[in-house]
Amino acid sequence: MAGGDYVADRAMATSVFLALKLGRPLFLEGEVGSGKTEVAKVLAEQLDRKLVRLQCYEGLDVSSAVYEWNYARQMIEIRLAEAEGIADRERLGEDIFSEKFLIRRPLLEALEPDDRGAPVLLIDEIDRADEPFEAFLLEVLADFQVTIPEIGTVKSAHTPIVIITSNRTREIHDALKRRCLYSWVSYPDAAREREVLKRKAPDAPEKLTAEIVAFAQDLRKGDLFKPPGVAETIDWANALVALDKRELDRDAVNDTLGVVLKYQDDIEHVRGAEAERILTSVQDEEAHAAALKGQSAQGA
Repeated sequence: MAGGDYVADRAMATSVFLALKLGRPLFLEGEVGSGKTEVAKVLAEQLDRKLVRLQCYEGLDVSSAVYEWNYARQMIEIRLAEAEGIADRERLGEDIFSEKFLIRRPLLEALEPDDRGAPVLLIDEIDRADEPFEAFLLEVLADFQVTIPEIGTVKSAHTPIVIITSNRTREIHDALKRRCLYSWVSYPDAAREREVLKRKAPDAPEKLTAEIVAFAQDLRKGDLFKPPGVAETIDWANALVALDKRELDRDAVNDTLGVVLKYQDDIEHVRGAEAERILTSVQDEEAHAAALKGQSAQGA
């Protein structure tokens, strides 16, 4: 995980290791922006596997998730057959329902053989999908095979590495969770978040990185509709670097709140007095830490 610039705690690293070792899907649940999707991307990169992503949404069905027929090409094939005077309907039916007219969607694509080995299948934000699709997914995860009536059963030669994420906008059925290893992905503590920024925003000065992390950690304790995730703190650090900032100040914070907060109500709540309070607290803590460090150095 570290090789892919993902700063994982021991619990996350253990969950990933067991998912790979036992060949079980890994169900990651947690707040938006806490790094769940990134786990699949890092695994695909580090293991040199193909990444297949199924982005879930309301109304997702089999034709969008598994396969569908290319009806336009089929109609053209039928018209050409009619023009050539081909009257054998049975042969024509077998032809137009062959694999060359099949459009493979993510779940079917993940079952296809690959020279590099089993792909990483990312089923992202399963909580956005409807419950009927969740029930269908149970069957796929049970046997890693899909039946296409016109062709037959497609079964995976190698079990895909499956990562399922949820932002917990609704509860996922226990039957699906029981088929997976489970891990809750929380926001990182200050030390781990500083390490994340060092890797993802390496151009940010150390002082600026420390202040950004302290500010974000304080924001998450407040009454916000959407507290900033790690992705937002990375964006904020890169934005402040682009503005040639080496440390936080009142104007820099107020001018760039739209990078770290994504709702106007949250921005209005923080901008001004609240931002000033947090910034003062961050700077006071920084000064206190520097004083303690100085005393330790003198004592040594």
